[in-house]
Amino acid sequence: MNMPRDLLIVALDVEGNRPVRSGEVSLALAGAELLALSESRAIRLEGDRIVPGDLTAPTDPLLKDAAASVVVTEPYESVDDWLWRRGEGLAATYRAAFESEGLVRKQGRRPFRGGHTVLVDSIPRRQAAEHWSAAEPVLRTLAEGIGITGETAGEAPAIEDDAAETVLAGVSGALQELEAERQRRSIEGAAFDNIWRSPE
Repeated sequence: MNMPRDLLIVALDVEGNRPVRSGEVSLALAGAELLALSESRAIRLEGDRIVPGDLTAPTDPLLKDAAASVVVTEPYESVDDWLWRRGEGLAATYRAAFESEGLVRKQGRRPFRGGHTVLVDSIPRRQAAEHWSAAEPVLRTLAEGIGITGETAGEAPAIEDDAAETVLAGVSGALQELEAERQRRSIEGAAFDNIWRSPE
């Protein structure tokens, strides 16, 4: 399976318990890329450090780009740093790739819950649906982190791989940090508005 592509297809195709925003999707995609790179042995994790392996291994163009951006000098990059650096605008990068490959098409004006795009019937969409229906543990955990549960809600899946646990914990922490920053900015914005609206 191609974890990042499956994740974006699920984000576009499955109803969530809250609106899905591109920032969250980008961070989750960056985590999914790390897991895919680990599976192909392009990288390995030593603690929370991303150690380069066979960076020529990935065949998917988007994963080739991800592999090319791996830091190859010690002390190497942490999972957290990768998520924020690689994750910047990553959802838009994947959507653009999907458009160029004919996997999605533009339709109407909608928020990111489709990002003004809808999936067309395709083999990748069907494969992602199969993986989602099978409640693949890592895919489900990433999706739930960005608010997607669909019909798979229930007991959390068991993750038994150390690398996957490290990456998933990193994604969870980054998502919490992103939400905290949004709340902080919202509070500061509201306070600023109140200063200008308060009578002299």
